[in-house]
Amino acid sequence: MPKKWMDSIFGHVVASKDLKLLLSIGGLYALSVALSNTFVNVFLWKQSGQFIDLALYNLMSVIFQPLAFLIAGKLSKHIDRVYVLRIGVSLMSLFYISVLVVGENAAQYLLLLGSLLGLGTGFYWLAFNVLTFEVTEPDTRDFFNGFLGLLTSFAGMTGPLTAGIMITKLNGFQGYFLIFGISLTLFLLAVILTIWLGKRHAKGKFEIKQVLKERKENKDWRKITWAHVTQGLREGTFVFVIVVWVYIVTNNELALGTYGLVTSGTQFIFYYLTARLLKVAYRKKAILIGGLMLYGAIFLLLFNLTFPKLIVYGIIISIAYPLLLIPYVSLTYDVIGKAHRAADLRVEYIIVREWFLNIGRIASILLFIAVISIFPEEQSIPYILLVVGSGHMWIYFFVKHIKQHTKPPDPLPNVSQSEGENSPDKTV
Repeated sequence: MPKKWMDSIFGHVVASKDLKLLLSIGGLYALSVALSNTFVNVFLWKQSGQFIDLALYNLMSVIFQPLAFLIAGKLSKHIDRVYVLRIGVSLMSLFYISVLVVGENAAQYLLLLGSLLGLGTGFYWLAFNVLTFEVTEPDTRDFFNGFLGLLTSFAGMTGPLTAGIMITKLNGFQGYFLIFGISLTLFLLAVILTIWLGKRHAKGKFEIKQVLKERKENKDWRKITWAHVTQGLREGTFVFVIVVWVYIVTNNELALGTYGLVTSGTQFIFYYLTARLLKVAYRKKAILIGGLMLYGAIFLLLFNLTFPKLIVYGIIISIAYPLLLIPYVSLTYDVIGKAHRAADLRVEYIIVREWFLNIGRIASILLFIAVISIFPEEQSIPYILLVVGSGHMWIYFFVKHIKQHTKPPDPLPNVSQSEGENSPDKTV
């Protein structure tokens, strides 16, 4: 019965052993992140009560991600890609081990924890997406991406709610330690699963400078990279401010789980509808509408903040993200697919794209730190959100003159999930 159900959704697919293993690893990662990542920020907030501490923690993460992508990319051209994936999952395991070890003193180790998270995230997503491209074929790639999307959405709907229930049922920080321990166990299982992945021998030179030079020759590639900077502007700050605001308004972790359930469920529905109904000719209009909705939703948060307002905000952005990201990611793939030596240098193109995305994130958090260091947090944060929150709206103005094709090239892996705009901990 399950096989018939899967065939009716994705079509008949003969999945290889490596494809099934990679899906399992991706599912374990999604569930672990859904359980814990949102609550790490709240865990640190409850210890320090300072937004600047959360900003420093997230700043270290987005600084070390580009470094991890660079190192992982170079390694992937010299050693088995499976080893690179194993390093990424092991670093994520080390992150949770560190959180458990330092416990209630975690606020004193913000820079270390943020660095470990950034390194683990970068290594994991570089390796995972390169392996995705290698273990799938054109006739299995839709199945892989679709099924992984279902796993991620299911994790996003159930993980935060489950974690919220655990935390509220246990005293003190016991619930936090329990969910961090579960996340650690899931990552350790993922490490074990990598043992059975087939060897993926490296080949080719690492030519990151060539891809950077392509920006001078290829105006579409240059526009896409600048668009990713503006995308990162919103993500850098919103990823920790919104979840903490939900907690501050409600003083209840279960409310944060409810927020995750509502937003992830809404995203799940609208990702499906957008993917099925949006035509190529309307890509850019969808990007503009999605960007305007994301910016407009911010005005709900500027005055008299309440939990119902946060829920409405979450629903609006969960409708807007699919409208923006599905055509935007496809357009990005079109540009990369047409770029010089795209097939040979796909790893390098992925890395450069992530670099520019993280430039935006770093700039966003640095601005946040600078402003709250000078002005009171309560008065200044809404104005910061108005500035950096416009990032997605500017994407349209960078991509509106890029030529689009009715038959885009076979897509590269979706590395946007490295920060997971559609992942449960990044619904911002």
